Amino acid sequence: MFKFYVSIVAFSIAFWSESHALSHPGHSHEKGEVATTKNERLWLEKSGSTSVRGSFVSVKDDFVQIQKKDESLVSMKLSQLFESDQRWVEQRMAEIRKANEMTREFNLGIAIEDPQMIFPKQQREIQLLGVENVLAAEQLPVLLAQIEESKSNSGGDKTPEMAKAFAAFVQLKAIQTRWDDRVFYVESKGMPDHQKMVGITAWQQQVPLPQSYFADNAWRIPLFPVPAQKPMSARNNFMRGAIALAANGVPIFNPLNNRGEDSYQIGELDEFGGHCGRADDYHYHIAPVHLQKQVGKGLPIAYALDGYPIYGYEEPDGSEVKGLDAFNGHKDANGQYHYHASKKYPYLNGGFYGEVTERDGQVDPQPRANSVRPAGQPLREAKISDFVETKPGSYRLSYEVRGKKNSIEYTVSENGSVDFSFVDASGQTRKETYSANRRGAGAGPASGPGGKDRQPPPRPDTQRPKGKGPPPRDDARAKENARPVEPSKSSSSTSKLIVTSPAFEPNGMIPVEFTCDGASASPPIEWKDAPEGTKFFALSLWHTAPDQEKSYWLVYNIPASVTKLEKNEKRIGIVGLNDKRKAAYDPMCSKGPGLKKYHITVYALSAEPKMSSDSANRANLLAAIKDLTLAESTLDFQYERKK
Repeated sequence: MFKFYVSIVAFSIAFWSESHALSHPGHSHEKGEVATTKNERLWLEKSGSTSVRGSFVSVKDDFVQIQKKDESLVSMKLSQLFESDQRWVEQRMAEIRKANEMTREFNLGIAIEDPQMIFPKQQREIQLLGVENVLAAEQLPVLLAQIEESKSNSGGDKTPEMAKAFAAFVQLKAIQTRWDDRVFYVESKGMPDHQKMVGITAWQQQVPLPQSYFADNAWRIPLFPVPAQKPMSARNNFMRGAIALAANGVPIFNPLNNRGEDSYQIGELDEFGGHCGRADDYHYHIAPVHLQKQVGKGLPIAYALDGYPIYGYEEPDGSEVKGLDAFNGHKDANGQYHYHASKKYPYLNGGFYGEVTERDGQVDPQPRANSVRPAGQPLREAKISDFVETKPGSYRLSYEVRGKKNSIEYTVSENGSVDFSFVDASGQTRKETYSANRRGAGAGPASGPGGKDRQPPPRPDTQRPKGKGPPPRDDARAKENARPVEPSKSSSSTSKLIVTSPAFEPNGMIPVEFTCDGASASPPIEWKDAPEGTKFFALSLWHTAPDQEKSYWLVYNIPASVTKLEKNEKRIGIVGLNDKRKAAYDPMCSKGPGLKKYHITVYALSAEPKMSSDSANRANLLAAIKDLTLAESTLDFQYERKK
């Protein structure tokens, strides 16, 4: 009887091997890539941004698991792969189901009685899994991972090792953690409980505001990191956004700023190695070794976004750190890779030993920071001397400029709006209020009495020569939910002004005729319910790119009697300058992959804005209508280039 079962297993393995070979004849995608052997294929995302060469292992929850030549495993989302790959997977799974049906007659009790007859090195594994998952020797590299999943589902230890590093701050209720079978999630407000901002001598007038790193906007760390085929350095990559997450839920950015300077060395960081970015988001730029006491001896103080841990100045057992590679990491005696903190550059992970996706200069995906006000400017000779939380949700930052004391007091409301009070050395006070999810008129504290010396923040593309240096980084995650400098009097949430288009629905896809792939015509726009006293309208089509806000279309001095612009209208109002400095509609022509959100904002104005035609760009328009705006409303739409 036992020989009969062994024969069935042998036949099943033969069937698996034959079908596996036949289903890998080599194929070409649209880009002309062809698999080099019949046991592997090239897997490509539709966007073309990610490709993996390897052998199919399994599929679960819309994720395909692929084994590369180095035996490492990679997961790719099935729905994002080319249709040919999706069809191939469907066919493969049908073959696997057929093979499984043929092996169900094999009694698990017989296998457990003498498992050495099948896979001598996997006796315990077979007992745990059952033979219908053991179809061929080529599946064995993923066997242990399946076993651990089986243990978890059967009531074993479900807490991943990674959770230990964050446990102390979970207990303090500073963060929340959760996980699935692939990803560890950390939720936080990004506000550490230690002193912040004190000691900064190179300051851009940003202050710490709580962030909403929750739910779908939580931090994501892979539970099973995969060594990269081509590890990437952080010296010239990842100049925006976070590269790691501290155990207290605070992100850690590249130690180099967007100009390639060491943030720590030039005075941009406080006594704990952190500061605020352009979205008022607090983050570190060096390893937060001060957290070691709270997380506990021998535990990581942070995790890089590739999933590998970052330890302090010592090994987990307290021994001296030796033999670090260019990424500030090495393998332990068990062959497990990890990074270390160091007292000189790169201070923590100097890049990624593991697999990550870089998109628009940052690790993707990662959470977005919510900016409620415009980015500030460097304030020369300022030194931050104190930062306190005066009461829950209220803060005071004190600083000195040439020996004169100034301060900023602000309160964050439950609805996310922020009230600021700027007090200068002479005692004069200026108040500003910013609504949640949109920016107001101010640009931070004044450098002189009454704010007279304050200037609007420069556009990122005017801060450095075009084409030189990496893009600005600290506003990395203030992307689609960030808003440009908007007039302080208006409020989209209370305005009756309504903006629509007969060509597309709100948040819908814009037709191709209004893009560079079509006729490049400006879209038809309509509006209604403007408030009394409206004398003119202005219109702006804009988009928040990773490194700047882009302006595609600007029309102002539209008479109050006009309530719409027809398709490709060029006779009504004055057409302002787009980002190419042309008085014309600039059709969207995205070069980057993925779906993007754009906005058309219409402003109802009480008077004619005063601007010269040679300087009528978006920034100057917003400045000119700051005190003229009676109402505004924004129509959002989406665009994804197919070519």
